[in-house]
Amino acid sequence: MDRQEKSRKYSERAGKNRKKLNRLSTKWNLAFSVILIFTALVTFLPLVLVIVISFSSTDSINRAGYTFFPQGWSLEGYAYLLKIGEQMVKSYRITIIYSVVGTAMGVLVMMLYAYVISQKDFWCHRQLTWFLFFTMLFGGGLVSSYIINVRYFHLKDTIWILLLPGLVGASNVIILKTFLRTSIPEALFDAAKIDGAGHFTIFFRVVMPLSKAGIATVALFNFVGKWNDWFTGMLYIENPNLVPLQTLLLKLQGSVDYLKTNSGLSGTPDGLRMLKTIPTTNLRMACTLVAILPILFAYPFFQRYFVNGMTMGSIKE
Repeated sequence: MDRQEKSRKYSERAGKNRKKLNRLSTKWNLAFSVILIFTALVTFLPLVLVIVISFSSTDSINRAGYTFFPQGWSLEGYAYLLKIGEQMVKSYRITIIYSVVGTAMGVLVMMLYAYVISQKDFWCHRQLTWFLFFTMLFGGGLVSSYIINVRYFHLKDTIWILLLPGLVGASNVIILKTFLRTSIPEALFDAAKIDGAGHFTIFFRVVMPLSKAGIATVALFNFVGKWNDWFTGMLYIENPNLVPLQTLLLKLQGSVDYLKTNSGLSGTPDGLRMLKTIPTTNLRMACTLVAILPILFAYPFFQRYFVNGMTMGSIKE
């Protein structure tokens, strides 16, 4: 009984000490609150400025510059975007398909690769890991990839040029491999093998459900990269039905800048007046807002998995 009593008192004392360590004073709470509010404002205010400028008139931008309180409001930037409404819808559709399907395919392939090289009893896992790491150090370059994709794989002007190249990211595979080794105990794999499960059964019924945090993190990185990819469409896509959104916006902005810079090439006063009235700055901000809105809506969906990933493995038994 004496030993149990001492153990109980020790546990109570340790619990009180932990509470004291975890308890912050009012001054520190206030200081951290001020720092977090300031950080949130620094992060959020540029987005608000982009929204305000996109709805500002050209005259207001020319007179007052970038300001949160413009002298005039206008929808001319969005109206100019609506003039290419049909092509905008096509580009949005192909970008959504490309981002969602490409992310799903990439995550599946990278998870399979990470599962293989995370198995220490697999005789070739070191060679495959080194092969993966080698691709991070050396690459064939733009010319060789263009020749392979166009001449040998015939991927130009097809949806596959948006999906297949870059399907596997070496850094993402290493992240997933580390996640699997640190988050899923080997005893779980052994128990599944004793029950007669094969590798595919273990992968789809054990590994995938327990790797939601890691999958969500890599999926978000992959999705953002594919959504912002304009270079692939600029290099390989000529079919208007396959032009991604970022490529379309880049071409649109480049055309407007060229016309504004060379407006003197117009032969008539009406044409000169029309070219000078084409929106530039507010159109650029409208393009930015149109491009980032889906990412802003997608991020909260993955936020809870980030929180799970941060806390997972914090308690060891």
